[in-house]
Amino acid sequence: MKMIIYFLVALFMLTLLAGQLGFLSGKQPSSLGVKADRLKQPSFSPNSVSSQADLYPDHPQLQYARIEPLPLKDNNLATSMVKLADVLRSFPSTAIIETKPDYIYAQSQTRLLKFVDDVEFWFNPAKGAIDVRSSSRLGRKDFGVNRQRIELVRQKYMEN
Repeated sequence: MKMIIYFLVALFMLTLLAGQLGFLSGKQPSSLGVKADRLKQPSFSPNSVSSQADLYPDHPQLQYARIEPLPLKDNNLATSMVKLADVLRSFPSTAIIETKPDYIYAQSQTRLLKFVDDVEFWFNPAKGAIDVRSSSRLGRKDFGVNRQRIELVRQKYMEN
């Protein structure tokens, strides 16, 4: 029994060390951004959300991935993107990597193991709203973390 406990403690410590050294952060996907008026499609495993999930009606994770876009603030794109960037900057584990007048790409990192999630926001002129996508780089499940993140962003974004 002691051997099992020692093994589990050693495994935990090795995993923690791997995370702290960046081995669990994954690689930034090259397919991010807006292409043909679309953000990257949701993952094929339950670890992402996208307000554009309905564009992929046969997608195996359609129900899991579906989330609402963000509305414009005061019907103004510039105001909306500034507010959204301010909200993202308020999250200590999130870094904005790229901004354009109609697009924001950020990375969110877990505290302990340093897993990285890619988070995108794009003003979709056809919808008149900001499409969102948040996806884990590694792992098959996100345990709802991406949905929780986007809903927290939505809550803070809608304040004021």
